[in-house]
Amino acid sequence: MSIEVLKPGLLTTPQDFGRQGFTHLGIGRAGAFDAPAYRLANALAGNARDACALEITLLGPTLRFDCDACIAVTGAPLSVQIDGVEHAMWSPLFIHAGRTLALAAMRSGCRTYLAVHGGFDFEPVLGSRSLDVNAALGPLQRPLRVGDALRIRETGNGSREMKFNWSIDPRPWFDAESPLRLLPATHTHLLDAESRQALFSQAFQVSNDSNRVGVRLRGVPLRLDTPVELISEACVAGTLQLPPSGEPIALGVEHPVSGGYPRIGQIAAVDLPHLAQRRPGDAIRFAPCTLDEARQALRERERELREMEMLIATRLQQGA
Repeated sequence: MSIEVLKPGLLTTPQDFGRQGFTHLGIGRAGAFDAPAYRLANALAGNARDACALEITLLGPTLRFDCDACIAVTGAPLSVQIDGVEHAMWSPLFIHAGRTLALAAMRSGCRTYLAVHGGFDFEPVLGSRSLDVNAALGPLQRPLRVGDALRIRETGNGSREMKFNWSIDPRPWFDAESPLRLLPATHTHLLDAESRQALFSQAFQVSNDSNRVGVRLRGVPLRLDTPVELISEACVAGTLQLPPSGEPIALGVEHPVSGGYPRIGQIAAVDLPHLAQRRPGDAIRFAPCTLDEARQALRERERELREMEMLIATRLQQGA
């Protein structure tokens, strides 16, 4: 059971929840940048939430299926065609052996997820099937290329043809416009008065050299009251660093495990998927947020996500 890559897209990589527990060895986590979209793709394909899926950036791949399969496509909106016929995103889909799936350019947003029933059967590296593009760590040690054969994990029950006529509403799960909630960080107080105001009043623009390591932001440069010398400290996704240029960098899922730039903010974990969907040229605004507010928002998002996963599983079991 395999899928042939006819066109790889701009940047298509296998991803799951990432490799955990190796930061002390200098190895980052990687994993799906937009976790809710990734989880819902797996749910719609009838998978466990941690099955390996494909993360697609800006331009989708073209794939030929050598076997019958149930699939799902979620995330940034794009055209989904099976042998030239348009199909819905955010819906379970059945594709026959020998047919071709073509995913086009994204109309907005930056990342789309393709899940297949059973999951993609890559060999785990340090407990994860995620590719860390920057470190060349993981399956294939690179993004997809023309001619790659992607194996599908055997589930024991195969993929039976079903006609699905429903989809879920993407609006609660896809957002490439709302302000990102920003918590104070270790060095927020070191910003000068004008920069503290600008951090929440100006719109930053996503730079063309942004990637899964970090989202670089262009705007009025931010400055510290007094230059500081810092030792390298542990980094996490969502940290807003301020390099000497004065243009912040929001760390992504392939962030370095340590860094020495001042930390002027921390994007709330609940909004990391929205950061993942900002493409070069998009605007980003920040809104102040407290730790309690960030925790409550994350708890609520997780509750809604689990409820949706359960609803999808029920509908799939019913064959509806």
